[in-house]
Amino acid sequence: MVGEMIQLGASLVAILALAGLARWLALGNDVRITSEDHARSLAAEAVYGFSASDLALDRAGIGALLRDDQGRILLLRRHGAHFAGRLLDSHAFARLDRNFLTIGSGEKTFGHITLDLGDKAQVWASSLRHLES
Repeated sequence: MVGEMIQLGASLVAILALAGLARWLALGNDVRITSEDHARSLAAEAVYGFSASDLALDRAGIGALLRDDQGRILLLRRHGAHFAGRLLDSHAFARLDRNFLTIGSGEKTFGHITLDLGDKAQVWASSLRHLES
């Protein structure tokens, strides 16, 4: 009986310690792109020297499409508690459904993402059709 109580107490302490560690490391946070400046900063981190001249943010803040002066298009998407970015080329997948644009980089491990771009979805879908490899 006493041994079981000690085991129960130790288990509770371990659970609380792990929960505290997860909170301290900010694991499980709901990260979002909060502004155009934030998206530009994330793009510069993802691809060195990338300076966006045009961009479209997902309404929920889970991703963005950015274009630079060279015509390169960068897809930003949430990856866990961070953001990852890929330059898109002619192997990119794009499917338009009203205001929603589903995009894939052509890289299996990066996957697909559906962005709610509102009125900009059609313009970006058209520009993705003209990408060069």
